Amino acid sequence: MAAPILTETPDRCVVIMDKELHGGILANAIAVIALTVGQRHPVLVGESLVDASDFAHPGLIPTGIPMLRAPQAELVRIRHEALNNGCDVVDFPVEGQQTKNYEEFKKMVAQLPTENIKYTGLALVGQKKTISKIVKKLELMN
Repeated sequence: MAAPILTETPDRCVVIMDKELHGGILANAIAVIALTVGQRHPVLVGESLVDASDFAHPGLIPTGIPMLRAPQAELVRIRHEALNNGCDVVDFPVEGQQTKNYEEFKKMVAQLPTENIKYTGLALVGQKKTISKIVKKLELMN
């Protein structure tokens, strides 16, 4: 089953991480998810930032990215709800942090039915109103 094709230009992205992750493991998972979101949705990246010396800095996301957290079991429900509401979901299975070999990671995931996959975190991309309804009860990451 492929990810849904967004019918409207996305105007919102949120990241929701397993609330038990900390330090380098948390930072790694956020970086992996963010890199994939940027590749899948370049429309979210703003124009280059030009400083007073006329040096262009890479564009950043102009809407910001709320960083939320939830219990790992809740991530499965959020993922399912987001997909059912037409959002694109970038998910990072926990197996990705159990190996440094991408081929091994792919094999590990290939052995799991979707309902048995646990996630370090998710990014939801889509329409602000839809995403807000899904994440309204989640707490901000601190």
